Amino acid sequence: MRVALLSYRSKPHGGGQGIYVRHLSRALVRLGHEVTVFSGQPYPELDDGVALVKVPSLDLYREPDPFRTPRPSEFRDRIDVLEYLAMLTAAFPEPLTFTLRMARQVERLAADFDVVHDNQSLGWGLLALQRRVPLVTTIHHPISMDRRVDLAAAPSPWRRVTLRRWYGFVRMQQAVARRLHHVLTVSTSSALDIARDFGVDPARITVVPLGVQPEVFAPTGARVPGRIVATASADTPLKGIDTLLHAVAWLREQRPVELVLVTRPIPGGATERLVASLGLTDVVSFRSGLSTTELAETMASAEICCVPSRYEGFSLPTLEAMSCGTPLVVSDAGALPEVVGPPGECADVVPPGDPAALADALGSLLDDPQRRERMGAAGRERASTGYSWEVVARATAAAYQRAADAYARSRGADARPRGAEDDPAPRPTPGSDPVLPRS
Repeated sequence: MRVALLSYRSKPHGGGQGIYVRHLSRALVRLGHEVTVFSGQPYPELDDGVALVKVPSLDLYREPDPFRTPRPSEFRDRIDVLEYLAMLTAAFPEPLTFTLRMARQVERLAADFDVVHDNQSLGWGLLALQRRVPLVTTIHHPISMDRRVDLAAAPSPWRRVTLRRWYGFVRMQQAVARRLHHVLTVSTSSALDIARDFGVDPARITVVPLGVQPEVFAPTGARVPGRIVATASADTPLKGIDTLLHAVAWLREQRPVELVLVTRPIPGGATERLVASLGLTDVVSFRSGLSTTELAETMASAEICCVPSRYEGFSLPTLEAMSCGTPLVVSDAGALPEVVGPPGECADVVPPGDPAALADALGSLLDDPQRRERMGAAGRERASTGYSWEVVARATAAAYQRAADAYARSRGADARPRGAEDDPAPRPTPGSDPVLPRS
């Protein structure tokens, strides 16, 4: 099939959207499908055989100048103006504006592709696409969960006001999600949350777990004594790093311990301040911008990987740590118990937000090398045999075909994917990166 994979931002390293886009597109191409990724900034890193069409935004949140003021010459249309004005009111406009830009290309998408796959933008523009082309949407988890945790942790009423404004796009996502015909998600836990928080009919949701590269994420045999590794894609309360830091502060009073946080903390933000106030600057280090190989090596160097999140729709780092043969301590939150399996087999499971319970579990596992070895081997087996990007791609392609068949039936047409002879317009050469026109 000819697939248009949409992603409003595709951070190459440490961002779940970019990782999903890269690995899914590669696996689909290996199965014989043609894949073109349409992405806003930051643009993805893609493998040979996958085409990229850049969908430029104003890129208002780019590093090192987030919330920047664009030059007048950067404004090219009304969508740009909407994007900037929304940012000025503390809103996050990218999911909306990306889909509005894609809706302008509906004729091209309907002519050139058999299916369009949206990666959790859930903007109003998708409804225009759904009327003209088979559409599948992945919702990794409802962002209402992030909003709930962030609001509960807000230090002041004013902060709660700004957070509500920032998360204003969630209302749009709820309304759009209820109207979508074909939804993919990554865990049974996330499916239940999508049905509850977004009101999506469970019959429209298909669970397709994520995959891992066992040849990359593999045991190395060289582990640093006392090292704990945790990965957080964002410096937010949702990831539970504050809980882990309090647990490490207690642990270091009893034993040598080292914590490696694979994240980029907000300069001067809550995480950096907490590290300083707990006196942990000598045992906590931060790493960011790691390549896939470097991330795998970091996970494989640890005696324990910890995922202390207050919620996860899946947690790819958990799966990657298991593939590295590294035992885990994870929170009993969201899909984490679903990913690691029975407690004590690959991971010890503790209540979220409980530093004492987390410290006890980490200390107990650090004291028991035989149990660590046994759990690591079980995790490696579970990850390498139960989770594969090829399996993900095959299940996703089956969802594409169901969407195409349903779309064709609704119009009384043949559901067979169009061949190259039907293609009315040239397609990007795989590996190229044309820029989507703004008109």
